[in-house]
Amino acid sequence: MRRTALVTGAAKRVGRAIALELAANGYDLAIHYRSSATEAEDVARACRESGAHAFLIRGDLSDVDACREVVRAVREQWDTVDLLVNNASLFEPVPFEQVTVEQIDTMHALHVRAPFLLSQGLLEPLRKAEDGLVIHLCDIGAERPVPGYAHYSVSKAALVMLVRAMAVELGPDLRCVGVSPGQVAWPPSYSEEKRARLAKKIPLERAGEPEDIARLVRFVALEANYLNGCILPVDGGLSARYP
Repeated sequence: MRRTALVTGAAKRVGRAIALELAANGYDLAIHYRSSATEAEDVARACRESGAHAFLIRGDLSDVDACREVVRAVREQWDTVDLLVNNASLFEPVPFEQVTVEQIDTMHALHVRAPFLLSQGLLEPLRKAEDGLVIHLCDIGAERPVPGYAHYSVSKAALVMLVRAMAVELGPDLRCVGVSPGQVAWPPSYSEEKRARLAKKIPLERAGEPEDIARLVRFVALEANYLNGCILPVDGGLSARYP
């Protein structure tokens, strides 16, 4: 019998890689997206080619009602949810003095409130699973911020605490683990020069790939069932470097 997983922000980049990896390893998929309908359809098609049942859910997770609708759509399909991957994210640079209240609220809504509400809303079907698991996609910036991303880093730091709080309060019924990417998918706006310069700061002197995250998610879900409450960096050693 195939397992079931909801992956948020699954149309592109890291979310896409996670969905495809899970589909190839025995999971049926609920593929959430916000606006990238064509890309989401492509992901669903690729998952089905791997033998998975895959369906799409659209919604802006910065909106409370949209979070509730995602929960409703998943529970309508499945009585049991084996895995929830909270991947949907927004990454935008804004100088500290220019960050608006609206931008702060959006970051927290997407990176903290939405993962909380989805986890809470799917708690019953997650508890029904043999090894229910929630994975939050955190960021090494939660502990090592860079200039221009204060509002982003603060929200991801709160998500790190959500991992730990859920692990402590919801075990043994389910596990919660954080996966904390470094540079695994370049923002499209980064020039080749900037990419090369930033890669030099990584001890491995190269960026990772979305598939590096996807393989770790699969490992945590299928092979590492004693992991709980931890934050796993996937960054080529960048977070170990000073300065």
